[in-house]
Amino acid sequence: MIRIWEVQTNPMFNKTHHPETFRSTPHTFKPVSPKRISELLEIEKDKFAKLAPESGVENRRASQVTPLGVASSFQHWDPYPISIVAAKGAWLTDVDGRQMLDLSMGFGALLVGHLNEEVVKEAHATLDVGTLFATPSPITRSGAEIICRRFGLDMVRFANSGTEATMYALRTARAATGKLGVIKIEGGYHGSYDSLMVSVKPDISLAGDANSPNAVPLEAIVPGDVWVVPYNDAEAIERVLKKDADKIACVFMEPVLENIGIVLPDLGYLERVRELCDQYGVLLVFDEVKTGLTAGSQGAAQRLGVKPDLIAIAKSIGGGIPVAAFGGKREYMEVVVNGKHSHLGTFNGHYLAMAGIRATDRICTPEALKKSEDLNRDALSKIAEIINEYEIPAHTVGFGVKGCITWSANPVRNYRDYKATDFDIAELSFFWSLNRNVMTPPGLDEQWLISLAHSQREIDIIVGDFLEFAKALRA
Repeated sequence: MIRIWEVQTNPMFNKTHHPETFRSTPHTFKPVSPKRISELLEIEKDKFAKLAPESGVENRRASQVTPLGVASSFQHWDPYPISIVAAKGAWLTDVDGRQMLDLSMGFGALLVGHLNEEVVKEAHATLDVGTLFATPSPITRSGAEIICRRFGLDMVRFANSGTEATMYALRTARAATGKLGVIKIEGGYHGSYDSLMVSVKPDISLAGDANSPNAVPLEAIVPGDVWVVPYNDAEAIERVLKKDADKIACVFMEPVLENIGIVLPDLGYLERVRELCDQYGVLLVFDEVKTGLTAGSQGAAQRLGVKPDLIAIAKSIGGGIPVAAFGGKREYMEVVVNGKHSHLGTFNGHYLAMAGIRATDRICTPEALKKSEDLNRDALSKIAEIINEYEIPAHTVGFGVKGCITWSANPVRNYRDYKATDFDIAELSFFWSLNRNVMTPPGLDEQWLISLAHSQREIDIIVGDFLEFAKALRA
């Protein structure tokens, strides 16, 4: 694994982040005129409607048979999302016939690229054997061995989505401890299980004290006992545990927060959380659904040097085929053996998913991932130089093969920092890139992914696109 050291010159910054991550803030910066942002956004939205009319037609038709015209609500954005008909490598083809550079890559699920030849070959070979026996098979056992070896786990069970993996990881923690409560991070997203759909992106008017946030559940859920704490604040976790450790099964968190851009752990933060969990008898559960192999060849936990008790994994392990897993230390996974916890699912360990795991395991060597990470660092560093040249109030952040531009000159260390970023420029940046055939994730706060299918050509496109955007902001 390579080490990416911080490029840091902002005198306001006084926290050191983990050395296996990247962050560069500007030397100096000056505001961008809100009037200029508004003018450009109007131009780019008008241009979008002219460049992608068939996507609008498709969305209107799809909306008649499925809510918002999309398969997942996150896929929808105003005025309508781009509709894709084909993909190969790092590129998409939309219904208007445009070739779009994909920087989302399924939020990590397509780490090896669209229609990777090894994944396709392995899937075809599996179809000669079967798709599902609904019985034990060496095929599933082999997949479990791969995941245990990769991520340093004693035992693992398969699921079919990130939501399932996080749900079962939490249930395993509850069964192992005999307690039901959970501590989660404000701003953290862990899928659609009720207990974890709390304070995902809460309204600040409801969220309360930044140092001791309220638990704000989403609509129509029954969360149970959830304590919410800020990221990068181990003292907040300690305050909760001192008072209520006898009710709390686990601290449930992403080791690197990837629901609000990329928020990096302060140096020593994760180590202190690990110590507190041990001290107070609660489990530490890492959600690596979005990190996993995108963080490095063995995942974020091993790269950052902090071992959780349980882990949830999905997306990057399957080569684009749906698969997820949860696992960890044997003493906790044994609750599935002794009957304290029942893990069921007809499609768990599906053989096409196991084909994706086998192929991805072969493809994602340390050398291959290092090459993509080097390309990601190149993009981050060059964009940081442009930010400095044009004194843009933004900074670059990266971890593994993922990167992002955060629209604040100061580091974002938690959800409240994120809420202070400039969402108007973020929206403008999104439409600007779309209109130049660069497809970034739709959330305005997601991160790009440099897959094994990206090359220097794609990096040059990303950097060139941002340079033209910076010039337009200052024109």
